[in-house]
Amino acid sequence: MATACAPDLQRRALLRGRFDGATPVRPPWALGEPGFLETCTGCDACLPACPEEVLVRGDGGYPVFDPHAGECTFCAACVDACEPAALRLEAGAAPWSVRAAPGDACLSRHGVACQVCEDACPERAIRLPPVLGGARTPRVDPLACTGCGACVAPCPVDAIALLTSNPEVAGG
Repeated sequence: MATACAPDLQRRALLRGRFDGATPVRPPWALGEPGFLETCTGCDACLPACPEEVLVRGDGGYPVFDPHAGECTFCAACVDACEPAALRLEAGAAPWSVRAAPGDACLSRHGVACQVCEDACPERAIRLPPVLGGARTPRVDPLACTGCGACVAPCPVDAIALLTSNPEVAGG
């Protein structure tokens, strides 16, 4: 059940011209989106706590991960700073269900030699295997990709998105 004071984020996305319906990527170990929106007070304590400075204020005043600012190192400083406990580090829990997804604008897909994403990935989750008689296409190993965002900012054509397989757990 939605509360009366909760912002209508879907309406806001529509008014801002965003029609993809994508759930924003919350800080690591965030509660599922409904629980996060209910628990987060918008205090911004997690923003300055992040040593990588990759957390920014998003729509509705809620924190989001901005991979264009750099990569998340999963240091958990944001979790430690979160008084309302909208970010919760639980034993064995993955930080989030976010994974890199190279899109159609990828230079390699168009026959241009580029392997920036492969070089940037600290987990070596992105590979560009040679293709006989064709363009090398990036392949993401979903088990190795942590969704850290290291591949996003260096991409010269902004072709990499971070997607979640479950919008209910875009944060964690």
